[in-house]
Amino acid sequence: MSNKLYLWDENTKEIGLEKESFIKFKIPAEEKTREVTYKPPDEEEEDRGGWGNKLDFLMSCISLSVGLGNVWRFPYLCYKNGGGTFLITYTVAMLLCGIPLFFQEVAIGQYLGSGGMTFVGQLCPILKGVGFAAMTIVFLLDVYYCIIISWTLFYIISSFTALPNLPWGGCDNWWNTDNCYMPIQNETSVIFNVTNVTLRRASPVEEFFENRVLGISSGLTDVGGLQYGIFGCLFLGWVLVYLIIRKGLHQSGKIIWFTALFPYVILCIMLVRAVTLEGASTGLLYYVTPRWEALLTPGPWMDGASQIFFAYSIGCGALPALGSYNKFHHNSYKDAVITCIVNTLTSLMAGVVTFSILGHLALEQNVNVGDVVKSGPGLVFLTYPEVVLKLPGSPFWAATFFIMLVHYGTDWRENEKLELDFYKHVIDDGQDVEASADEEVICELQEEDGGMYIFQLMDYYSASGISLLWVCFFQTIGISWLFGVEKLCDCIEQMMGIRPNKFWTISWKYFAPVTMANLKTGIQPNIKQRKISIREDTTGQLITQSKIGLITPSPSFVQNVKS
Repeated sequence: MSNKLYLWDENTKEIGLEKESFIKFKIPAEEKTREVTYKPPDEEEEDRGGWGNKLDFLMSCISLSVGLGNVWRFPYLCYKNGGGTFLITYTVAMLLCGIPLFFQEVAIGQYLGSGGMTFVGQLCPILKGVGFAAMTIVFLLDVYYCIIISWTLFYIISSFTALPNLPWGGCDNWWNTDNCYMPIQNETSVIFNVTNVTLRRASPVEEFFENRVLGISSGLTDVGGLQYGIFGCLFLGWVLVYLIIRKGLHQSGKIIWFTALFPYVILCIMLVRAVTLEGASTGLLYYVTPRWEALLTPGPWMDGASQIFFAYSIGCGALPALGSYNKFHHNSYKDAVITCIVNTLTSLMAGVVTFSILGHLALEQNVNVGDVVKSGPGLVFLTYPEVVLKLPGSPFWAATFFIMLVHYGTDWRENEKLELDFYKHVIDDGQDVEASADEEVICELQEEDGGMYIFQLMDYYSASGISLLWVCFFQTIGISWLFGVEKLCDCIEQMMGIRPNKFWTISWKYFAPVTMANLKTGIQPNIKQRKISIREDTTGQLITQSKIGLITPSPSFVQNVKS
């Protein structure tokens, strides 16, 4: 007998169902509390569950969703969009999209017992392609996440090359330029070793990242040569990823508590040191002050929404897969809300650290916080290496912080097998997951001197930004409109004994799609005005706007009105 919901009454006996075989749930209704009974199946279905206890699932969700998106991506998008402006759009997207869709994905995965590749297709077969689009995004995300891992491994190795100091702690290295400055503190002022004030000053940390790590070229058209040091770290990163995901999910439960809690110890240490830096208050004020005029532009709204989906791992297939390993009657509602809150608080904490350091750098350079460094995906490699210079035993703390970043980067790949449930037979046969040739080619492009520009293109146009928004949009339409929120609520009630209230149904059906649609930029034409065609009165011929000469009109397009 399949799972069904019954309201118990005396007539139920007529169909041969005994009251003792039902499980009772108290369901709050609008008028009064009603009792709903659930009839379990006569034969137990095959249990997919793999969690040792309920907390394992919660810690897995935290370990998956809290990662580089919080520590690396959130601060640079916040800096790019003017601090407080981004916080507003991020908060709106979190309340109307993030938390509701997070719970929706986990609940559907738990109900269906399937992963992110197939769950949309099961609910709405016509939109089966959403699952394939999500896997394409995951593929591209894996590619450039390994680039971040390669940068991070380079920093870990470099932390021990100039002991007892750090190589980005001075201006006397071969990669430094005459524009590098070192603040020298005395009793009354800060003196900079810069003589040409017409040039923009650059800190040793910034020059180390741009000149030593990236060897960055002048632009996208100047690809340059291969960065062999980074290429070696990339190879090491892929080996590390392979070793981590080789045994799959079931090995991760033993260390999941450590992997989820360890980064917070490091972040707390960085937080305490960052907020005590001179000038930190200026950076924090910039962090929380909105630029109201920017709210009228689409950029902060698109970045805020995409960051929510990116950080929460919505639309990437991992959340339904995690939920599919729950027991059928597990109440995942609290787990989803707790995970989203922890994720957001982690992002805000990383933002406090970053903007405290930016305020300190602004004081040293005597510039505004918005002009301290170039906004971009390398921001975390400019701020955190700066704060470790202020800690005693800086090489140790530098290595520890970048080990934390490696952990965050590989955590995504550790859950990759969850997203490949469609190929479960391959995984169960014990075959290993390896990088494809396409991944290796794209990675090599990003290890050249112009690779940072390719990296930024991939970051915005392939695995996040509008691509991720559209996948989430069609996923939400398929679930909330075509499958229907009422059916979804029935499924959740059947599993958990609680029925989502109006906030959840309205968010799923209306708020989330509207927030993601971003119609303003989608309907505005993006063309350049062409030259105006002017007809000569006497001859009837067309004259170019520059009046350089005459254009004889083609008879097939221009009708000659002269007789």
